Amino acid sequence: MDLLNELTHANLDPAVLDAVRALLAQADQLANTVAVKDDVIKAAHATIAALKLELAQHRRIRFANKSEAFTAEQRDLFEECQEIDLVAMEAELQRQRDLLVGEKPKNKRPRAGRQPLPPQLERIVHRHEPACCECGQCGHPLTLIGEDVSEQLDIEPARFFVHHHIRPQYACRACDSVTAAPVAPAIIDGGMAAPGLLAWIAISKFVDHLPLYRINQIGERQGVPLPISTTSDWAGKVGVALQPLADRMAQLLRMRPTLHADETPVRQLDPGQGKTKRA
Repeated sequence: MDLLNELTHANLDPAVLDAVRALLAQADQLANTVAVKDDVIKAAHATIAALKLELAQHRRIRFANKSEAFTAEQRDLFEECQEIDLVAMEAELQRQRDLLVGEKPKNKRPRAGRQPLPPQLERIVHRHEPACCECGQCGHPLTLIGEDVSEQLDIEPARFFVHHHIRPQYACRACDSVTAAPVAPAIIDGGMAAPGLLAWIAISKFVDHLPLYRINQIGERQGVPLPISTTSDWAGKVGVALQPLADRMAQLLRMRPTLHADETPVRQLDPGQGKTKRA
């Protein structure tokens, strides 16, 4: 401002004075931009330092000796969460580094040696053709010379649907009889649950160790009521229906010379008590 006041009282040409004012304004703007960038760089360096420290702490917890880390049960409980946190922090650290050097984050190529997806899975083919079949440079027709093929694994979450059964009834006017298709055999006579739903509940409960209240929550997200009292009743009746199969498997197992069982106890959530119980 002092320089501008001196130039104003120096009786300079107005055009020159306006040019000087524009240059000074541009210089102030550049100075402000540099100051902002300096603040951004300082913040990025602080974030990177904090991420490095946190990453080192998680690695120490994950890979340190037993005396310096969690107990065996604690490691098993938090192992998956630690893996997720480590990957997330490494990704965020790389993103901060890319932003600091002014480069766009690069998508890393898939690792060599990735296991192929199982061939028995359903394949939904998506064919991505160019928007135009003519060359965008010269206008000549394009010729197919190859294909770039890639695969992504996807999943359809639990989807509830209803089997709507209609059995028309036909009458014979000659003998006054009524004919209709017989009702198919069911695990639970007159029950609402189809075999697929009963199998899903049994597998979720006894194979995936999913508590019934969580199965209830899965149903509630789609507006399907699955009370714990109902699902426990279904699970019990499925167990009775499968008892002959269990008896036959036990008979075959007892015919072997050696049996091995894993009786390692686990902690099971007990929602009613607000804690876990030994199972």
